[in-house]
Amino acid sequence: MKLYGLIGFPLAHSFSKKYFDEKFKQENLLNYVFTNFEIASIQQLTTILQQHQSLQGLAVTIPYKQQVISFLDNATEEVKLMNACNCIKIYNNQLIGYNTDSIGFEKSFTTLLQPHHTKALILGTGGAAKAVQYVLKKLNIAYLNISRNIINNDTISYQQLNKSYLTDYSIIINTTPLGTYPNVNECVPIPYQFITSQHYVYDLVYNPSITKFLKLAQQQNAIIKNGYDMLIFQAEENWKIWNTDEL
Repeated sequence: MKLYGLIGFPLAHSFSKKYFDEKFKQENLLNYVFTNFEIASIQQLTTILQQHQSLQGLAVTIPYKQQVISFLDNATEEVKLMNACNCIKIYNNQLIGYNTDSIGFEKSFTTLLQPHHTKALILGTGGAAKAVQYVLKKLNIAYLNISRNIINNDTISYQQLNKSYLTDYSIIINTTPLGTYPNVNECVPIPYQFITSQHYVYDLVYNPSITKFLKLAQQQNAIIKNGYDMLIFQAEENWKIWNTDEL
């Protein structure tokens, strides 16, 4: 049996297991299994590895994309630059870390990007935000982080976000889990009344397909997109990594 899995907390409504279960069924991969490992602490990863010797690879989700790095034996330059890992290949009893969020986000995000979309507000500063920052740098799109806590000169608080910022920044990207099912009435606290048809509003959340965040932006005639196809892109990239012999 070839075993793959997902670590995170909580995982009740995760994308990965449903996606890979269906993939294995469609491709007639009878001895392939994907399991959710819902762990309350990253320290439990050691137990998972000991108990499941057939593990070939792991996907990593909230809240462990940064915490998992200390468990890796090796990592790509992208992981080191972002300080975030969402994919682990288990090879010769070693854990090799990758970041496929950045690949998935870039492929998804650029489909609706327009020439005037040159500056972005990134809502949240967790592991997913690191992948978004990495891609925006690559695309030469200036960005500003919005967080509950100001951590550096590239960050402002939600309370500071006003009409001036919304006028200056035409891209808004939510990297927080706010609004994810079943908490569908939650959304990040920004002044939605200042969003216009010139804005491109992207939500990494995919369930529901139109979150309250996207709905409020849509009411202001903004271009909107959720993170569903980003997840498909990154899942397929994970699969490629897990099933390639070389590192």
